[in-house]
Amino acid sequence: MKEDGPVRHTAHPGELIGVSEDVWLEVIDKMDEVYSDLLQYEVALEQKNAKLEESQHFILSVLTSMSDIMLVCDRHGLIQDANRSLEDFCGRSIDALRGTPLTELLADPATAEEARSRLLEQGEREVHDCELALRARDGSAVPVSLNCTPRFSAVGKSLGMVITGRPVGELRRAYQALHQAHEDLKRTQQQLLHAEKMASLGRLVAGVAHELNNPISFVLGNVHALRRYAERLGSYVQSIHDGAPTAQLADTRRTLRIDRILADLPSLIEGTIEGAERTRAIVDGLKRFSVMDRDEVEDFDLVEVIERAVRWVGKAANGGLRVELALPGRIPVRGSPGRMQQVVTNLIENAWDAASQGEPPPRLRIEAQFGENNVLVRFTDNGPGIPETLIGRIFDPFFTTKPVGKGTGLGLSISYGIVERHGGRLSAANAATGGAVLSLSLPLASSTGAASARSMNPD
Repeated sequence: MKEDGPVRHTAHPGELIGVSEDVWLEVIDKMDEVYSDLLQYEVALEQKNAKLEESQHFILSVLTSMSDIMLVCDRHGLIQDANRSLEDFCGRSIDALRGTPLTELLADPATAEEARSRLLEQGEREVHDCELALRARDGSAVPVSLNCTPRFSAVGKSLGMVITGRPVGELRRAYQALHQAHEDLKRTQQQLLHAEKMASLGRLVAGVAHELNNPISFVLGNVHALRRYAERLGSYVQSIHDGAPTAQLADTRRTLRIDRILADLPSLIEGTIEGAERTRAIVDGLKRFSVMDRDEVEDFDLVEVIERAVRWVGKAANGGLRVELALPGRIPVRGSPGRMQQVVTNLIENAWDAASQGEPPPRLRIEAQFGENNVLVRFTDNGPGIPETLIGRIFDPFFTTKPVGKGTGLGLSISYGIVERHGGRLSAANAATGGAVLSLSLPLASSTGAASARSMNPD
């Protein structure tokens, strides 16, 4: 009979003795977790590599498409990289340029020495518009405007510089093109300004002609009377020279009404002078309004400008516009009276057009209110007002609510610019009682003039 003894387990190769199944499961779980992390890291790395490659393609496309030359140098001025524009400019490949000194691109030793002092020895400072002569593909020296920017590592260590440039000839051509475009724009602006002024002037011709007709007719009638008087006086003087008897001279004096002529002459002459002065004032105002390029800066009375514009537009309206003036005796301002005449005329014409759309007869009230150093003139009409959606646009160029052919859309826009150049402000709103209110604010000419004008304020 055999004795019972301990049972020995024979281990297979690779088998760990004394390791439970739970331990194995835990190891397997850890391995799965590590494998999953590795997969995630691999996906993230591939995404970053894809983005890096995309960024490299983007940078390469930008460098390739740049018309300006660009090169990258290290701290010692050796070329590390360049773009295709530099390759085309100097006629050398990018591979041939790498590792060569920057100074080899320059036209002569003197220019190379200047580049060392102005670019390479500046350290970490930026350099702008440094004009140096570079050697072109054909061997000629071409002036190039260079900009130099230092570049640094992630820890702030200097790595060298990036240099960009453009041939000065291209810059000059671009400047000349820009200058020409600016001149064309100024000419177009002047033409638009003149066109708008002529459009306003055309609308006022009938009214101005009617206003001129009165004093001219008055002067013409007086001149005809003076001519008849001159004939009678000539006949009487001739009788005196002929030695006519005293009784005959007295009879001739009564027949020719010499005494009446002598009494009437002063009033005729005074009336003729007054009519001529009125005609001169109308023509002078018309000249100030119509001249395109004169922007005289002078002190003038805004009340005279407003009253003249009211007369002109009123005559053109043939009595269809009733204007109520609530103005002081004088409003002294400084600027161009001709330009301000255009502004005021345009505001009155717009009020007339707007008020003519309603049922009641067109009416306009013009009133002034003085501030500390400025005057505010309000033009209030009895029209339908301005739609709220359009208030912010009425001063925009070419914006108009009038039918095609009835307005240029430039009147208020040009007026806005003129007022701004006079240091004032032009704004629009709707009156609480209906109708539109355009407010013109202008600085007064002087404190003395302001005090004098304020003392004459009807309010």
